[in-house]
Amino acid sequence: MHSRLLLLSALALLFVPGGAGAQLTYSSGQAVSPAFEGWWQNDDGTYTLFFGYMNDNWEEELDVPIGPENFIEPGGPDQGQPTHFLPRRNLFLFQVEVPADFGDQELVWTLTTHGVTHRAYASLRTDYLVDKQVIGTEVGANRGGVSQDWQWNEPPEVTLGVDQPRRVRVGEPLPLVVFASDEDGIPSSTKAGVTLRPRAPRGPRSQRHPAYRPPRQIVPGNPNGLRLSWFVYRGSGAVVFEPVQMKVWQDTRPYANSPWAPPFEIPPAPPDGKWEAVATFEEPGTYVLRALASDGALFTAEDVVVTVTP
Repeated sequence: MHSRLLLLSALALLFVPGGAGAQLTYSSGQAVSPAFEGWWQNDDGTYTLFFGYMNDNWEEELDVPIGPENFIEPGGPDQGQPTHFLPRRNLFLFQVEVPADFGDQELVWTLTTHGVTHRAYASLRTDYLVDKQVIGTEVGANRGGVSQDWQWNEPPEVTLGVDQPRRVRVGEPLPLVVFASDEDGIPSSTKAGVTLRPRAPRGPRSQRHPAYRPPRQIVPGNPNGLRLSWFVYRGSGAVVFEPVQMKVWQDTRPYANSPWAPPFEIPPAPPDGKWEAVATFEEPGTYVLRALASDGALFTAEDVVVTVTP
């Protein structure tokens, strides 16, 4: 009986306080699960299949090159999937187009991390059909309520202002320039004429920063409004961005520099729509840096391939 009580006490320490919403969480050592997010049909009759992933770690980022531990079949192994995996949930990260006669076939993404293999099976089953409103809701663009004008929402327009591919040396700053705009203003960042703002924090900051606070809704909300961030999509070395980029993954911890983290307000877009940053690489190799622009519901990505030499 004594050993059983010790075991139960040890297991209890693994749980994060939070009553009924408590759950196991991990900083590192856990696997990444690929995810099939859904599909829609294109105007030309082809289909777009959307993918993302869930990294069960809150801190650890993993690198899995294209090959026997990271492949998509049939037609692969490389169909544009990431090889650098950020923490936690990353939704609708890339897409694969399949022909109009895809029928009842499946596209399978196989990913092995920490010795554990997971697969995502993509098909045209009707229960996986998505539209713009579904995507917006899934990524949390519901803070101001869902409205029918979401169906007319268009993703931001993004144009790279830097030549590619690029070649730099380790430690050499690489200027990054991208132009982004969101002309339609959908989803609106206001409701009933009132600007949506997070609730003001209370008390000393040191008392308002727990290590983790489970979200109190099924889908963490994020504010509407144009934002853009650079991140590493492929490449295993450390990359430092200046200024620090807001996170593109669902970090719900308070003050986490994430649109899903309370309290957070989207910074004003540059007046000329020109985002500038500098990337510095600490190790040689080939990298894919991704600029991801979002209006809070839909997103547009542009990649820069960088060869880093010693």
